[in-house]
Amino acid sequence: MSSAASAPLPPLSPTMTGAHGATPHNSPDEAVVAPGDIAVGVVIGRASENFDFFVYGIASVLVFPQVFFPFVDRLHGILYAFAVFAVAFVVRPIGTLLGMSVQRHFGRSVKLTVSLFLLGISTCSMALLPGYGAVGVWSIALLTLCRIGQGLALGGSWDGLPSLLAINAPEHKRGWYAMLGQLGAPLGFVVACAVFLYLWTNLSSADFLTWGWRYPFYAAFAINVVALFARLRLVVTHEYERGLEHAELEPGNTGELLSTQGVNIVIGAFAALASYALFHLVTIFPLSWVVLFSQEEVAQFMTVELLGGVLGALAMPVSGWMADRIGRRRTLGTLAFAIAVFSVATPFLLDSGSVGRDAFILVGFVLLGLSYGQAAGTMTSNFLPHLRYTGAALTTDLAWLIGAAFAPFVALYLSARFGLVAVSLYLLSGAVCTLLALRTNRLLTSLKD
Repeated sequence: MSSAASAPLPPLSPTMTGAHGATPHNSPDEAVVAPGDIAVGVVIGRASENFDFFVYGIASVLVFPQVFFPFVDRLHGILYAFAVFAVAFVVRPIGTLLGMSVQRHFGRSVKLTVSLFLLGISTCSMALLPGYGAVGVWSIALLTLCRIGQGLALGGSWDGLPSLLAINAPEHKRGWYAMLGQLGAPLGFVVACAVFLYLWTNLSSADFLTWGWRYPFYAAFAINVVALFARLRLVVTHEYERGLEHAELEPGNTGELLSTQGVNIVIGAFAALASYALFHLVTIFPLSWVVLFSQEEVAQFMTVELLGGVLGALAMPVSGWMADRIGRRRTLGTLAFAIAVFSVATPFLLDSGSVGRDAFILVGFVLLGLSYGQAAGTMTSNFLPHLRYTGAALTTDLAWLIGAAFAPFVALYLSARFGLVAVSLYLLSGAVCTLLALRTNRLLTSLKD
């Protein structure tokens, strides 16, 4: 490490406290970067990534069954689209490891540029794909290839900024700063839902299925370019590079991580399982249920989902307030219990007409905002400092894989075959896993002490 990199780290804010509560001092000529700048970069970056994924998720219900899977009925067409949806989460850890390798050889900015261009190109390419009627099974193969590109890109785009934000957060505001890193998810959903809602209500069915659905995928490229510059302006600056190096937020040895601290990856992923399971069960799955099994207008339901996304975003600052008063892990446990209670009511709400479904969406999004706001990085402190960067990335990948990747597919398949009570049990299992993981982590921590 260079002498500049090993020099004392300048504070991110004049009022930010150090690890032991002392306020670090900096000379007048030192550059001071506000933590709000990190937050802006993190929120924009996460919002763009989630926009890309939600555009695909919504299209899986409204478009892809007719365009790519017309050879089966609507139910199986959506299930096939959901299966392709899961592929991105399966390859995401591979993208993370490839991105770490690129970062070691060429630097963080090159990795981010390659990853976000791959994400934008993969999403934009979906807008250009011919349907099954034109090229047959090749259309499905190309759709899957684009989805793989999305997953690899999302894994490779890990930049360490949320961890830097958490490490430098004041002791009494760690929950608040952790929430900021998650805020991009509901924002990405709101934008994606609003774009599709506008197209759905203003185009004829024929125009929407022929060319209208392609516009959100085109827009993704422009959004990703904006996100790229928002993040690059942070990670290429001298102050942030020093901060990332000082906090040891650099790629670690994967073999050492898995052999010595693999259990922490598993515990961290399962600790967030309730939030990640709920994530797609209130965003993507209900839309498929309404399209297949209810008489409610799609536009009316998407309007409610849009409102739900706004409520979820507003609930996230509340999660930060809760976590800063009772602790992040206790907040996660409390909300996992609330999600368990909510899961019991799920079949009654979804099967009780538009009023019940609207209640499911609105209450579900509030719970999602409260729980997801603290779901990432709760167990990051378990990792050794030099393994924290890679450990946090792989923990996030595993949480998405086991919690959210197959949630729409499993929920729709089980509910179509066994009824909505299966969705209740599925969500309940996620809440139970979170509570067990938090309990296991507490026991392991006490044994170490």
